[in-house]
Amino acid sequence: MVSLGVSSEYVVKVEDLHKIYLLKGEEIHALRGLNLDIGKGEYISIMGPSGSGKTTLFNMIGGLDVPSSGRVLIENVDIAKMNPKEKAWLRCHRIGYIFQTFNLIPVLTALDNVALPMIFAGRAKQEREKKARELLETVGLGDRLEHRPTELSGGQQQRVAIARALANDPAIVLADEPTGNLDLTTGFTIVQLLYRLKAEKSVTVICATHDLKMIDVSDRIAWIRDGQIERIEERRSVSLTGEELPIEV
Repeated sequence: MVSLGVSSEYVVKVEDLHKIYLLKGEEIHALRGLNLDIGKGEYISIMGPSGSGKTTLFNMIGGLDVPSSGRVLIENVDIAKMNPKEKAWLRCHRIGYIFQTFNLIPVLTALDNVALPMIFAGRAKQEREKKARELLETVGLGDRLEHRPTELSGGQQQRVAIARALANDPAIVLADEPTGNLDLTTGFTIVQLLYRLKAEKSVTVICATHDLKMIDVSDRIAWIRDGQIERIEERRSVSLTGEELPIEV
């Protein structure tokens, strides 16, 4: 079990983070000395154009990739210094993931998809099924427990993914473009659901997105460009530049 410094004011601290990829012998600087502090129970949206470094930052915070330099601290612990077993524990118990493509297992029911992370956490079968059922009811899918992903709409699949992300009571939920594959109305429903769950369960929600609907529910918005934080704004003081404004079609 990982010993985390849970007394910290910030659940996530990103310090002078650099990430360099080699592509055909050429260095690609995805992150360029990025700094960011994220408080407990905060809903923060990481926004920026494609290629700005959103997903790279997301992967660093989630421990899915390692920095070229700099560090990411989760509850005061540098995750780059964790061994594989400690990182696996962190991903299982402290971080919940929501992906744009849902990443549900096709042969499993909604109930079994949500219960799956609890198997890795070592929970008993009866406890897993009870918790999975409660979570699916929370996201409005109490009548879809035995449906497989192919029998669910895109919005329903994303709600299953949200329930799965909450299975082990994480301190942090990482959402990577959670509305990217959804229509406008369904996307708005998912946005509101994420905010409600954040408020009720006091989890920290970090959302990598280019969806401007996220502004309405975010406590803060971090705008990223060329691998650096361009500006950070409180929701009430958000001002959009011309290229950030939505285009009417």
